[in-house]
Amino acid sequence: MEKSCTLLIHFDKGTPAIANEIKEALEGNDVPAKVDAMKKAIMLLLNGETLPQLFITIVRYVLPSEDHTIQKLLLLYLEIIDKTDAKGRVLPEMILICQNLRNNLQHPNEYIRGVTLRFLCRLNETEIIEPLIPSVLQNLQHRHPYIRRNAILAVMAIYKLPQGEQLLVDAPEMIEKVLSTEQDPSAKRNAFLMLFTCDQDRAINYLLTHVDRVSEWGELLQMVVLELIRKVCRTNKGEKGKYIKIIISLLNAPSTAVIYECAGTLVSLSSAPTAIRAAANTYCQLLLSQSDNNVKLIVLDRLNELRSSHRDIMVDLIMDVLRALNSPNLDIRRKTLDIVLELITPRNINEVVLMLKKEVVKTQSGELEKNGEYRQMLIQAIHSCAIKFPEVASTVVHLLMDFLGDSNVASAIDVIIFVREIIEMNPKLRVSIITRLLDNFYQIRAARVCTCALWIIGEYCQSLSEVENGIATIKQCLGELPFFSVSEEGEDTDSSKKVQQQASSTTVSSRRPAVLADGTYATQSAASETAFSPPTIVQGTLTSGNLRSLLLTGDFFLGAVVACTLTKLVLRLEEVQPSRVEVNKASSQALLIMVSMLQLGQSPVLPHPIDNDSYDRIIVCIRLLCNTGDNIRKIWLQSCRQSFVKMLSEKQLRESEELKAKAQISHAQPDDLIDFYHLKSRKGMSQLELEDEVQDDLKRATGEFVKEGDDANKLNRILQLTGFSDPVYAEAYVTVHHYDIVLDVTVINRTKETLQNLCLELATMGDLKLVERPQNYTLAPESSKQIKANIKVSSTETGVIFGNIVYETSNVLERTVVVLNDIHIDIMDYISPAVCTDAAFRTMWAEFEWENKVAVNTVIQDEKEFLDHINKSTNMKCLTAPSALDGDCGFLAANLYAKSVFGEDALVNVSIEKQTDGKLSGYIRIRSKTQGIALSLGDKITLKQKGGS
Repeated sequence: MEKSCTLLIHFDKGTPAIANEIKEALEGNDVPAKVDAMKKAIMLLLNGETLPQLFITIVRYVLPSEDHTIQKLLLLYLEIIDKTDAKGRVLPEMILICQNLRNNLQHPNEYIRGVTLRFLCRLNETEIIEPLIPSVLQNLQHRHPYIRRNAILAVMAIYKLPQGEQLLVDAPEMIEKVLSTEQDPSAKRNAFLMLFTCDQDRAINYLLTHVDRVSEWGELLQMVVLELIRKVCRTNKGEKGKYIKIIISLLNAPSTAVIYECAGTLVSLSSAPTAIRAAANTYCQLLLSQSDNNVKLIVLDRLNELRSSHRDIMVDLIMDVLRALNSPNLDIRRKTLDIVLELITPRNINEVVLMLKKEVVKTQSGELEKNGEYRQMLIQAIHSCAIKFPEVASTVVHLLMDFLGDSNVASAIDVIIFVREIIEMNPKLRVSIITRLLDNFYQIRAARVCTCALWIIGEYCQSLSEVENGIATIKQCLGELPFFSVSEEGEDTDSSKKVQQQASSTTVSSRRPAVLADGTYATQSAASETAFSPPTIVQGTLTSGNLRSLLLTGDFFLGAVVACTLTKLVLRLEEVQPSRVEVNKASSQALLIMVSMLQLGQSPVLPHPIDNDSYDRIIVCIRLLCNTGDNIRKIWLQSCRQSFVKMLSEKQLRESEELKAKAQISHAQPDDLIDFYHLKSRKGMSQLELEDEVQDDLKRATGEFVKEGDDANKLNRILQLTGFSDPVYAEAYVTVHHYDIVLDVTVINRTKETLQNLCLELATMGDLKLVERPQNYTLAPESSKQIKANIKVSSTETGVIFGNIVYETSNVLERTVVVLNDIHIDIMDYISPAVCTDAAFRTMWAEFEWENKVAVNTVIQDEKEFLDHINKSTNMKCLTAPSALDGDCGFLAANLYAKSVFGEDALVNVSIEKQTDGKLSGYIRIRSKTQGIALSLGDKITLKQKGGS
């Protein structure tokens, strides 16, 4: 077995020193050379060398030295050498050391005394320590606090040794006397720590007699007091009340570390509303007073824990939490918004939205480079507020519409999606939103925002004036027709080429396949997104219009949307405009625009011709305007809206079901007893103690203190490692807890002989690391032994643990080896279903570099059944809405998402199609940031996808 080590130093194995060189340097008189030689000797010893020849040299030449550095290195050397022989007896030459240590403890220099006392704390040999005890005790009364505080630690270390209580019989009494007279805060803390670890009752007694002075003690001592309180309250719950008073008094301490610890201790010990409120207030103070971002993030985590367990109390502090948005760090802002959105109630919604609006306005100043990203977070927060409480929508929607032309495309997309949802849910706001949208339309620079805005204009322009304004706005943004002139084709081609040179900088970058909403790829130019590059196009001015400049970059998907919007507007104009002349005029203008777009798409001016989808769509619009019928009008003017309403209601239904599922996890039952704490005997308790008692009773009643694991589930995790006929039988119970795997191995000796030096040797493959070296055991005949092995996990990758059991028997000379069955660590223990937005999914899909493509090979013949099977066997969540998977069409595409405990994202896209023979074919694509998770998930799917049998 390896020895314990009290010292760790990095050692570069490149050029190992030779013992003779070290010896020569130590014998010389050059102090720097001696220091260097001592350092080399210590390094070699730490790396397993023995160097027995150096000991006498060091005693002769190094012990007498007066240099402080050499004396400190000498003590480090003495700390790590073997001081006992193979049988555990102290080596006789150690007597030479004893005299030197005694001299050091009476040395006139304080530093030498102090470091020697520190050295004694790490010495375990009682034979060496015993003669030094009188000198150690003398140092307790020394005038210098540095020596006193180290002497107290030395007394504590000696008292904790196996024979320590015989060596220092009255140590706790002595330290208690020291504690009552000591003035130095650090020495006081060490003395109290000694009582706490060695004689807890004395420490409690001291604390309770000086309970009024606790708030005046030093920061270090207060931290030890809190540690003591936590320990006492865990073992003796009845005494909790008086200690909670001490914690409450410490909440006003000047030290922020103490305040933080106090709040944490309060939450862990008590569920009384007063105590929780005090802790939450403390965290809010720290959130605002601390400038370190890491501290803020930790405090926000604590507040989030309180939010999940004590939401009612946290609701009152929502505005205090919101003040953390003043920090420029995006992670802090994101966490703050996440907490606040969970705490919104009808009482505080108006205040919260007002604050968020102010923050949105602040982001316009443009001082910080991350303003766009922050604005997007705020817009999403306001969006979710408006969905939960529709009455606040009217106050925010007009402010947000100013950001439709935002240079940060993602936030502009969020705004337009928000507007689309609000205009459907709040009929009263429709007129004002449409008016505002038509006024601001020319500012929009991104194609995706344009398409969504055009859809809104086409669906929600109802009155005559709105329809006419809509048509006029689109015409204005398209500019003069035609898009290029045939007669001047020569020079126009040149000018168009210039346009193209500018435009191609935006389109060429997006010529890689784009991901459509169903997760499939599109290589057409319609899907190329010009929005993600800054609008550098010259034509995008007020006069020539944004739609024109986007069309000239070759974005014909936008052209198709323009055609559809114009068609809807003309159809609606027929209903609201009594004059046929006006209708025909608008209709012919719309037809001219569509024909011009087709002309542009088929001309040699653009490097990429129009794609087939957009071409067909524009042709359909032209045909429709040439002969309109009632059925077609119904489809175009009503069905679109109905499917959108259906999509919204399904989204709300899904969210409400998730909320219901969360709400159902309650600890209280309808038939629980009601606790009338007014009837409880007061016994001179304060209000806080009373509340705490009541909460404890409630917890006991609802079984919150006793939560037993599922025993049946435990049996599933037992793995047999050897056969029943092997001389040694072994089985392991595997517990996976985030970053740790604990193997609890039961080893049974099946023979009639004693097995000596039995050792469980393990090795790992993948990102697994064994924490400790194996130990040797002796097993009596037919007896058993529990062996624990800890393994650290560093990433989500399927790992394998393999090994063997090695032992010796008395009559056979060689060692016997029993090979163990492999243990496979399942990736499913590390990933859990998670949710993310479509936009986030697509962004990650584009960013992640690792892709694993698995061909579908299954006996399952139904597409949905196969998708459910994949969901279940990979522990992932399907992001595609159930309505999108409805109906039978012979093919299916769905996106799945999960997150690992290490914060890694796993994205899966399932695309399958039913063949004529009824079998399913297609691919499952897995993407992730790291290789491990993509490969492991692929292996899992390949293994499980067969299904059926």
